[in-house]
Amino acid sequence: MAASRNGMKAAVLLACLLTIPDLAGAQLLTVKADPLPPSANDGAAPNAASASRSSIINSAISVENASPKLSAGCRSISTVVNSSTDYIPLTRHCKFEAFRRQTYSPFTFISVAWEATWGQAWDQWPQYGQGMQGWSKRFGASLADTESRRFIQGFLLSSLFHQDPRYFPSEQKNVFARLAYAASRVVITRTDAGGSVGNTSELLGTLLTSSLQNAYYPRPDRGFDNTLNRFTGALTSDAISDIVHEFSPDMRRMFHRHAPKKVLEIEDRLPIPPEDKP
Repeated sequence: MAASRNGMKAAVLLACLLTIPDLAGAQLLTVKADPLPPSANDGAAPNAASASRSSIINSAISVENASPKLSAGCRSISTVVNSSTDYIPLTRHCKFEAFRRQTYSPFTFISVAWEATWGQAWDQWPQYGQGMQGWSKRFGASLADTESRRFIQGFLLSSLFHQDPRYFPSEQKNVFARLAYAASRVVITRTDAGGSVGNTSELLGTLLTSSLQNAYYPRPDRGFDNTLNRFTGALTSDAISDIVHEFSPDMRRMFHRHAPKKVLEIEDRLPIPPEDKP
């Protein structure tokens, strides 16, 4: 049941990526270079499904346009880089800027509201109850999940281990090779020097945030088994997110080749940078 629910949510996200290029382009913390914040048994640990939804949805949260106020040093570093462009690593300051801007991005609160609404609809965390009070508790827990993982994994650990938190699409043309590459990004990432290394920030960050959730989740959702369930579920979800990142440009191009003329006219009126259009 959890797998089917996560599949439904992944399909919803992919539909958004196909119809809103700005969301999938400039607003993803994704680098388009050619060279990288859980599904589980519902009965065992429903909070693992929440970690899965959060990980997938947060992959599409705005970064590029979250705030016009960037430091001069980070303004010049684009999150979308052509294959012919030399690799530019993120400084520690720019990693923090990315975290800070996402913190108050409207897309953050939209995705967390979706998390809370979905959780309430499926009666996740039943101890929170229903109604506005139950929804508010779910909103707070989901927001804590999102922000803690962004800070710990996206800034703190990536800075400590000198790793780049962005996703770098594959150079391969073969579909299966690209699929394997994307799924492997949860264990392999890029260093700030441009090389490949074990994704310590992902693995350790996911473990730390999964453990931190024991501090504010309902008591039945705490403990070692639930923590391990959330950890493995989040990694699985991140692999799915990376696969979406890898293939969403292809899917968008395919969609736009067959999109109704009216849809294309509406898209032309949207404030989408030319380089982010399919």
